[in-house]
Amino acid sequence: MAAGLHRLPLEKPIYELEDRIAALETAPLGAKQQEELRRLKHELVDVQKRVFGNLDPWQTVEVSRHPDRPKTSDYLSLVFDEFVELHGDKSFGDDPAILTGFAKLDQHKVMVIGHQKGKTLAERQACHFGCAHPEGYRKAMGKMRLAAKFGLPVVCLIDTPGAYPGVGAEERGQAQVIAESMFLMATLPVPIVCVVIGEGGSGGALGIGVGDRVAVLEHAYYSVISPEGCAGILWKSVEFKADAARALRMRSRDLKEFGVIDAVIDEPAGGAHRDPRQMAARLKTYLTRTLRELVGRPGDRLVADRYEKFRKMGVFLEASATG
Repeated sequence: MAAGLHRLPLEKPIYELEDRIAALETAPLGAKQQEELRRLKHELVDVQKRVFGNLDPWQTVEVSRHPDRPKTSDYLSLVFDEFVELHGDKSFGDDPAILTGFAKLDQHKVMVIGHQKGKTLAERQACHFGCAHPEGYRKAMGKMRLAAKFGLPVVCLIDTPGAYPGVGAEERGQAQVIAESMFLMATLPVPIVCVVIGEGGSGGALGIGVGDRVAVLEHAYYSVISPEGCAGILWKSVEFKADAARALRMRSRDLKEFGVIDAVIDEPAGGAHRDPRQMAARLKTYLTRTLRELVGRPGDRLVADRYEKFRKMGVFLEASATG
């Protein structure tokens, strides 16, 4: 059971049942109490499935932002072996909002690149809550080129509300460096697998989001803008964030239906934050299966297929103008 301090309103019936179960488990149990305990545990499973099987779009955003949700650093220890972190962009500095390094995934040697939000308040502030600066994307690009040099697949873990919007970041070429990163990923002759593990917001996510396979965790989201930003533009008020979340159609199932992503990775009952180890096991299964499919393909074929994959996205109508 999750023992975190952060309780979302939607989780209230789950925590009420868990509190009742915990109280029973700490008391002497007779036959009647044991039967009640079994009944409550069955009921807990049913409630978790009901609550998390019917999340509305805004609730999905809340779950994707849960402070106890596994971060890139968690998956580095639970999914990968022998991670060796690489720092710096050889230009300005090291951005802690993006982690990069060599790692092993079963028999595969890979380059891992991922957003990092931090866990404590101090870590979150240092990482700017997962909002990377230009030096973060330059660091990522440098490590992608290193991966291509050694023929290593690239695994990207996306978890950001968006790229850092400050004046300094813009002065150092935030928009341009994201575009350069996307271009590089489009032409990189090694397998690239991208997974949105939490928030997938705007250009900050796209900066490390161009891959041969793109997956989204069940209760994560992937969107051109945050619901709050969308509400501010369309309704001039953040109070309409739930309406904006519905309009954006940014949940994993919607994205799969639209063909924007290749796969949805199911989360454990109650969300990834309730069982990080099981979530890591599911992520590892997806990554190893996908790399087994991609590794060994010629680089030119990977690039050509990647190009076609993204060119096919979206539907539009073209008609001549009438006077």
